[in-house]
Amino acid sequence: MKKKIFSFFLVFFSIYSTDIVAREEKHLSNQIDYLSVNLSTTDIEIIKKKIDEQPIIRGIHLTSWVGGSDKKRKEILDKIKTSVINTVVVAVREKNGEVYIPSELAKRYGTYVSAIPDPEKIVKDFKSYNLYTIARVVCFHDNILPKKRPDLAVKSADGGIWRSRKGDTWLDPYNRSVWDYILDVAERAAKAGFDEIQFDYVRYPTEGNTKLCRYSNIHNRENATKNIAEFLKYARERLKKYNVKISVDVFGLTTNSEMGIGQDLVLLTEYADRVYPMMYPSHYYPGEYNLSEPELEPYKVVNRGLKQAMNRVGYNYYKIIPYLQDFSLKIKYTSYDVRAQILAAKNNYIKSFLLWNPASKYSFDLLEKNTFCALIEPEKCGY
Repeated sequence: MKKKIFSFFLVFFSIYSTDIVAREEKHLSNQIDYLSVNLSTTDIEIIKKKIDEQPIIRGIHLTSWVGGSDKKRKEILDKIKTSVINTVVVAVREKNGEVYIPSELAKRYGTYVSAIPDPEKIVKDFKSYNLYTIARVVCFHDNILPKKRPDLAVKSADGGIWRSRKGDTWLDPYNRSVWDYILDVAERAAKAGFDEIQFDYVRYPTEGNTKLCRYSNIHNRENATKNIAEFLKYARERLKKYNVKISVDVFGLTTNSEMGIGQDLVLLTEYADRVYPMMYPSHYYPGEYNLSEPELEPYKVVNRGLKQAMNRVGYNYYKIIPYLQDFSLKIKYTSYDVRAQILAAKNNYIKSFLLWNPASKYSFDLLEKNTFCALIEPEKCGY
């Protein structure tokens, strides 16, 4: 009976999937071509081989409060064990500046919040389920430390602390003492046994009057991108004894352009082991990728973005793993929308993905092993 049900779903969703691919490939006259990959067949075969040599990462992001709570962690693990999820990303430092694991400098500066007082314990729990573990460390966005240490902050033209439109503050990405503060958290996560350190907000401020930002070094496009690369080199040297992977979260649109925020995808794929573009359709402005309402077109957003990424980084495309949207903003997203994004990644040779939901609530109806196989990888499970 179960076989028949899955067969029905497979036929239905295969028709739907074929349709969205066909509509995506339909010629768009008088618009920029975002559907062409400017690589040879040989180049693409090399990239596919490189991707096939990598472990498959299929993960979900967890807040510190979910990852650190025995009860909530068990609830998540109970769902994970019957799913295709093999990776968890846990926030250990957030954009508000709070640090959730007990690092030395965080305790010294009063930025430590005990959401995960025993990181070794949670890593052990996750690994008992054979999960790959990633610690997400927000870097330069910080609303706490700049007030305690103004000397580490991005300054304004009058010498005070620069603030965004919302009043947010930033640590100076050029300041090596800032690097050491961030890497103190990363090193504590590595000591706890996390397999990978994922750096987020590895960039410069974008909201507010950024022309008033003053840094400890001459700030221009060239220096900005070079400095981010230097930070990653420094991080790798600091963390190399722990044998952890180094990765970076980037804006989704960096697959198409550098954006002037220091996130040069070509450079980042040189210095990081993995790069995760945050390709949430709700975060693209109307008109991006020739789409009037990107949030309504999850397949097209991811498909077009990844094709542009392939054009930009060439052979290093194998390091790209998309962060996908499993949450709702203006439009309610369901497992169908999540599936569309995963299919877009698959159709661009990428088998891996991370899902983001700020409440750590995910589409496990799609992620259940048999369902996922039938609707995403039917060629593997004989439906």
